[in-house]
Parts: sequence; C-alpha cells; structure tokens
Amino acid sequence: MTDLLFREDAYLRDAPARVVAHTDEGGIVLDASIFYPTGGGQPGDSGRLDWPGGGLAIATAVKGEGGTVVLVPAEPLPLPRVGTQVMQVLDWERRHRHMRVHTALHLLSVVIPLPVTGGQIGAGSGRLDFAMPQPPEDREALEEALNALVDRDLVVSSDWIEAEVLEAHPELIKTMSVSPPRGEGKVRLVRIGQGGDQVDLQPCGGTHVARTGEIGRIRLGKIENKGKQNRRVNISLD
Repeated sequence: MTDLLFREDAYLRDAPARVVAHTDEGGIVLDASIFYPTGGGQPGDSGRLDWPGGGLAIATAVKGEGGTVVLVPAEPLPLPRVGTQVMQVLDWERRHRHMRVHTALHLLSVVIPLPVTGGQIGAGSGRLDFAMPQPPEDREALEEALNALVDRDLVVSSDWIEAEVLEAHPELIKTMSVSPPRGEGKVRLVRIGQGGDQVDLQPCGGTHVARTGEIGRIRLGKIENKGKQNRRVNISLD
C-alpha cells in the first residue's frame, strides 16, 4: 500500500520517497506519493522524479493493486531501480487548477441541490451532470450564487467517519455514479464552511483548496441536455 501524502497535505509540491516496485506495463510504485491517481472525475497528477544520476517525467498517476499508486512515465526511459531514493516533484500549477475546479464543483452542487449523475475535472474547467428534467431558469443567478460562496472565503477541511455512520446518513452522498472513498472501514468527508457557516459536507477522496476564496471567480458555461432527465452544467475558472 502506498502512503497517500496528498490526503494529509494537498499543498505538498515535492517529497522524498523510495521505489518499491515496477509494474509489468513500466509503471513505478513508491512507498509514499504526492501524486493523486486518476479517480472520482479528477485526473492523475503529472510531474517528475529525480534521483542521483537520473530523472524521469511523469505523465500521470493511476490506481494500482493493493492500494498502491502507479506513476506512469511520459517516455520509455530507464526506470529507477527498486530501492532507489527519489524526489517527487509535482506539476503544481496543473494540480492547483484541479484543486480549484474540484472545490468549485462542490459549490456547484450546493447552488443546484439535485442528485449528481456524473462529473469531470479539468485544469481550468469542469462539469457536473445533474438529474434535472428542466434547465435552470436563471443562469445569472446561479453564477452569482456560486461566486458569493467563493467570496465568503469559507474554510475547506476533511475528516474521517466510520462507514456505518455514512450508511446511516445516505443523504450525504450526492454523486450517484461514484462510490464514496473508503479505507479500513472509514470514509473521508470534505466539509466547506464551519459551524453555522457550513454549506456542504460530502464524501470525497480528491484534493481541494484550503479556502473557497482561493478558487477565484467562476464562470458558468453551457448547460447541455444529456437525455430526458439529465443536464450537464459546465463551469470554468476566470
């Protein structure tokens, strides 16, 4: 199992690690990872590995067997040997845009309080699909409501609850197409706001900004018809 450093600190830009395995496909498994692996609609991180006498660009990260994170090299170059101490360096600008968009999508699910049937995060834009038979009547009001939540500069935090607690409160699960992130009988929750200022609480395994003010202005994009009961709502960072 890989120690998921990004879960504890999404702002880590670099960190040491040790190579523990290679995959048959040419991937690299470390004992600890700052690279987020593709999942939950969020792309895998990119960056590079450096070690004495070598270096390698990393195109993306994916989930491997047994709770591991597999780093996928950008080119078919020689890999660091098992046991090698390496330095992980994240493509921080890309990751930070993912964090801003991901948190913005949580806010979108607040201003559109309908079941989410799908979603995708990009480096600067994203979308959620909603169980929404009719399109919203006032697009400008939605955009204003989104940016009002950003401007409140709400704290974004996470904690873990027992899986049984989530089963007793299924209303916390907004996304119908993604299973809540579970680990050792626990579920990770991401909370936006605190106390009386709390506006959102839902299971999520992705990376987020520390405060909503860090997102910056959000623009509402196309609202697309994706079937009788579904609408796709696109957003982008200004």
